[in-house]
Amino acid sequence: MNGTDHDTIVAPATAPGGALAVVRVSGAEALAVCDRIFRGRGKLADAAAYTLHYGRIVEPAAAGLSPDADAPAERTIDDVLVAVFRAPHSYTGEESAEISCHGSQYIVSELLRLLCRAGARMASPGEFTIRAYLNGKMDLSQAEAVADLIASSSRAAHTLATTQLRGGYSADLEALRERLLELVSLLELELDFSEEEVEFADRTQLRETMEQIDARIEAMRRSFTLGNAIKQGVAVAIVGAPNAGKSTLLNRLLNEERALVSDIAGTTRDVIEELTNIDGVEFRFLDTAGIRTTEDRLERMGIERTLSSIARAQIIIRLLDASQAGDTIPSPDFEVRQEQRLLTVMNKLDRCPGRTLPEGILGLSAKTGEGLDTLRCALRAAVDTQALYHGDTVVSNSRHAEALTEAHDALLQALEGLREGLPTDLLSEEIRQVIGHIGTITGRGQITPDEVLQNIFSKFCIGK
Repeated sequence: MNGTDHDTIVAPATAPGGALAVVRVSGAEALAVCDRIFRGRGKLADAAAYTLHYGRIVEPAAAGLSPDADAPAERTIDDVLVAVFRAPHSYTGEESAEISCHGSQYIVSELLRLLCRAGARMASPGEFTIRAYLNGKMDLSQAEAVADLIASSSRAAHTLATTQLRGGYSADLEALRERLLELVSLLELELDFSEEEVEFADRTQLRETMEQIDARIEAMRRSFTLGNAIKQGVAVAIVGAPNAGKSTLLNRLLNEERALVSDIAGTTRDVIEELTNIDGVEFRFLDTAGIRTTEDRLERMGIERTLSSIARAQIIIRLLDASQAGDTIPSPDFEVRQEQRLLTVMNKLDRCPGRTLPEGILGLSAKTGEGLDTLRCALRAAVDTQALYHGDTVVSNSRHAEALTEAHDALLQALEGLREGLPTDLLSEEIRQVIGHIGTITGRGQITPDEVLQNIFSKFCIGK
């Protein structure tokens, strides 16, 4: 905390360029600051929470100067609506106001200037959300979800961020933390009654509970594959022999001429990445160089990048030329991991009318667009978002995934200690490490002695 933490801050809450704009003010003096330049039916400082007020933003006459006889004492900047929010029931937990004005860049800049002259200061990036976190309005994972929500560019990414922002993700983490805290409490009770050799935590049940917790942590870790793909865009590598129509297919999927198309084999020598939305999910398509044996050094470099793109893709579209492919489809000349989805697609069907395709092979003509909708449906079906839309926890933040990995490793170490008969105090410390890793996600951190005592006395009858 520093001396500026309690300042009244102001910043635009909407992006420039719209017909309307919103300017947010927060701090103990937020309403008093607004009253210095707002002229309505009454004072905002006297207004009730969650009320809307119509009035004018004015520039008061400079102190000590006499305005011209024909000039007004105050210059009107704009007609506005001001929403009043009272602490602690506001976004930041402080006294707040949101001023809706016309979206003119001049009007917004004048409004900000006048608010700063009236006693506010410009907020630093993320300062409103920092205050919300510090005032207990949200935890750290929810604060990070604010940025994800703003950056979301698809329905799935929006749902992911909204679920995290509303606290569903935090509730799951808190439930894990509570179960671990209960284990620590039981173990530390044994330390308090060590002379009586009382075992409060049955070791078999303790192991079962720890394994259940680890299974839940593992499920959350595995969900990062889906969450990260939704957040960054599902990576789809379009691969195949030179001149199979990869660039033409990319242009069709994007509905624009993004990739250079030529009858000359080997035209594409670098990976081209482009995003497009299919039924609420963003896909990141990678148009790659054709795979073949070549002496061209630049083309070989492109092929190496193709193999790298295949390695990081969630979905691989293997494009074959229907005019050259035989009845037997050869195995791919690259490795496909178990977690990757391979779609084998026969292109240029316009050159082979009536051709029967082997089972499981998709057919299309990138040139005419025939079969493109079928490919889009197959791509969308390859991304299972049912868990996301049913409210299940899906991890999308790499920091969270790393913390869960550390929690998993620490819990495995605690289980190993339990099997080896680790002393109670050391076992308790191992479980505390797990709690600490989980706590870094929400900002809770390590458990405190007071939490352990509260847990003990709220759940157990000691000396009653």
